[in-house]
Amino acid sequence: MPYLTHDFSIETRGQGLYTITREVAEWLAAQTVRTGLLTVFIQHTSASLVIQENADPDVIRDINEFFKHLVKENAPFYRHQSEGPDDMPSHIRSVLTATSISIPVVDGRLVLGTWQGIYVFEHRAHPHRRSVVLHLAGDAK
Repeated sequence: MPYLTHDFSIETRGQGLYTITREVAEWLAAQTVRTGLLTVFIQHTSASLVIQENADPDVIRDINEFFKHLVKENAPFYRHQSEGPDDMPSHIRSVLTATSISIPVVDGRLVLGTWQGIYVFEHRAHPHRRSVVLHLAGDAK
């Protein structure tokens, strides 16, 4: 069973969801694995990954607003504040989501639903370069 890896970076512009579906699907299409499992992993503790609706931009806006209300900045009980008021909330948001996701691969394609996309969820207020690692395991046919 072949195991393949790939890494890439994505530039964020501050808090929000940034689609990476195209980058992931293009890399996958160039591989010989036809059936398997793709793991997507982000190498950060203040950003995460989600699979979410990719059709209506209001969904993305509502998710951003929900997390702003759910995890507030400047809470008086936060001890970790050396990197700014958005840092501790970004770690909490990351805990509530995921740093890795697994997606089945069938016929060399991601098995995502019609309206699903893969997103980097940036939790920090300022732009960052985020590193994403792909790990594919499966059978070539």
